[in-house]
Amino acid sequence: MPSKRRQLLLSNTRPPLNHSRPTVSKTLSSNFTRTIIRNHHTLQKRLASAISIGDTQLITSLRAQIEANGGLTLYQRASIQGQSPERGGDSGVVLKRWIGEQYEPSENAEIRMLEVGALKVDGVCSRTPYFSVERIDLRSQHPEIKTQDFMQRPLPSTPAEYFDIVSLSLVLNYVGTPLGRGEMLLRVEKYLRRRKIHGSVGNDLQEGAMASRSGQGANQLLPSLFLVLPAPCVTNSRYLNEDKLEAMLNSIGYEMARKKLSAKLIYYLFRLVQGHEASLNTKGQQWKKEEIRKGGKRNNFAIVF
Repeated sequence: MPSKRRQLLLSNTRPPLNHSRPTVSKTLSSNFTRTIIRNHHTLQKRLASAISIGDTQLITSLRAQIEANGGLTLYQRASIQGQSPERGGDSGVVLKRWIGEQYEPSENAEIRMLEVGALKVDGVCSRTPYFSVERIDLRSQHPEIKTQDFMQRPLPSTPAEYFDIVSLSLVLNYVGTPLGRGEMLLRVEKYLRRRKIHGSVGNDLQEGAMASRSGQGANQLLPSLFLVLPAPCVTNSRYLNEDKLEAMLNSIGYEMARKKLSAKLIYYLFRLVQGHEASLNTKGQQWKKEEIRKGGKRNNFAIVF
C-alpha cells in the first residue's frame, strides 16, 4: 500500500484577489482574454511547483508576477467573458443537452449539481427547472457562489447533502500539480448520490447517439462527473491521452457515458458505477507520469494517483 501523501489544497496555489489594479475596459478582446488565461495558468503551475519544493524566494517572485498581471480578479473576468455566447458559451449547454435528452418529466425529481469553480450564477443549468445547482469557488465574486476549497469541503453527512452531478468544468487544468489533479478526481465520488443502475451506457457514448431507453430516463447517466478540459490536455499531452484518461477513471469506478470534442475543449460525462469506491484505488493500480507521446511540441499535462 502506498504511503499517505500530504493533500495539496487548491487554496495554496490560488493568489489573493487584486483590488489595486487600474480599471480596464469591461470588454476584453478575445486575444487578450486568451493571453490572460494562458499566462495565469503557466504562472500557477510554476507556483505550485515552487510550493511543493519549498522555494520561498521563487514563491514570492511568482506571486508578485501573478499580481502584476492582474491577479485572480482579471483572470476571473477573462474566464467569465470566455463563457459568453459570443466566445463559445457556457459548457453547461452541453451537459443540459445530454441530460435533457434523457430526462423524462415523469421522473419529477431535481438533479442536484455541485458546480466547482463557479464564476456565474445565470448559466444554462441554473435556468433549467429540473437542475438544482450549488456553486462554490475559491474566491467568490457573487453572493450566490460560496467561497470554498473543494478539497476542504466537508463530506456529506445526510442524504440531502449528496449530489447527482459534480461539475469540474475547466477546473482540473487549473490545479497546479499532477498529484493534486488526481486527488481531486478521487474526491469527487464522495459527494455523489447513489442511484439505481440500469446497466452499461457504453453503446450510447457519442453525442448524437442518444437512443432513449424506456423507463430509465436521466437515471442511466447518474450519478456522474462532468469533466471539461482544454482539448490539448488530452489530444496533445506528452503524458495523457483519451485511452489513459478513460482507463484511470474506470479504475476508480467510472465509465464514460458521453463525450464531445470541439476545436478548443473536450467534454466528458463519466458515470459512477454503483459498488465501486474511489478509495479502493489505494489498494489497486497506481497511475504514474509516464510518457506516451513523443515530440517537442507536446504539453506536459498529467494526472497522477
